[in-house]
Amino acid sequence: MADKDVEQTDGRGYGPGPWWAGLGTWGAVALIVFGGLAAAWAFFRLPGTPEESASGYYQAARGIAIGLVIAGGTLLSRRRARTAATEETNGPERS
Repeated sequence: MADKDVEQTDGRGYGPGPWWAGLGTWGAVALIVFGGLAAAWAFFRLPGTPEESASGYYQAARGIAIGLVIAGGTLLSRRRARTAATEETNGPERS
């Protein structure tokens, strides 16, 4: 049997990455906004707020933090790609 016919599977039994891996820039912005709304919801103690307020703030902060990390990573990768494209068209600099 050829190597191309063999399906490569992961023995651990779970997917290749976390749920937020494919969100992108707009998904990150939405996650930050949703985290802010969740924090406001917990602050005003609207229906559905956990008994302990720290739990609500923790969940909101976690969503905001994940959104900020995704947005930062996306923006950095775009900047690196733009820099690489500029260097490719200009050629290497000589010192």
